[in-house]
Amino acid sequence: MADRRVTAALLVIGDEILSGRTRDTNSHYIAHYLLQIGIETREIRVVPDVEDEIVAALNALRARYDYVFTTGGIGPTHDDITADAVAKAFGVGISEDPRAIALLLERIKPEDLNEARRRMARIPHGAALVANSISKAPGFWIGNVIVMAGVPAVMQAMLDDVAPKLAQGVKIISEAIDAPGFAEGAYAAGLAAVAKAFPDLSIGSYPSIRDGKFHNQIVLRGRDAAMIAKAAEKVLAVLRDLG
Repeated sequence: MADRRVTAALLVIGDEILSGRTRDTNSHYIAHYLLQIGIETREIRVVPDVEDEIVAALNALRARYDYVFTTGGIGPTHDDITADAVAKAFGVGISEDPRAIALLLERIKPEDLNEARRRMARIPHGAALVANSISKAPGFWIGNVIVMAGVPAVMQAMLDDVAPKLAQGVKIISEAIDAPGFAEGAYAAGLAAVAKAFPDLSIGSYPSIRDGKFHNQIVLRGRDAAMIAKAAEKVLAVLRDLG
């Protein structure tokens, strides 16, 4: 797949994200991680711990993108329902997986492997396991869906495990052009003309406040370095014409 675009979506699962109690740092990490290996994140959704909503979102996303990465809902408590929802989405059964039990026993004494902890070994039938070097409780991979933990350190370990097995596309190149002292409204028309001339590139203007002043940066993204260089020249010309 190295000669084509590889796309992904992220499905963040958990009431705690929607309530604002927990900050979603996973999406930023995953999107940046995937970008480095040529996989473009095209959509991010957040859904509550409601089975039907997880199933609906999952089925919509997995039909549209090469990969879907989910985070959250695979722990030992009653509201950890992601595994069941994924099994329902794929129309397969789910049960305790001996491979997952063996992994849990590497960290938990047999007498401490209670019913709650055994929930983390329930895996949809036909799924491959995703290794978790932090706490051993695995994630899993079924079809084009990769199911990972919500705890950032554990999610990152799982992502490291699956990354070498992912199809990779042509890496996206980006170039940033600072536009200090320019208001977006001043160069908007010129930038729109450049974007129209280079439809294969993503060209955006991103304002921020630095030292109490507005600072604008124009970012060009694409897969063709020569094309980005030509577009960058056009953008610089727009800024030069503004003085």
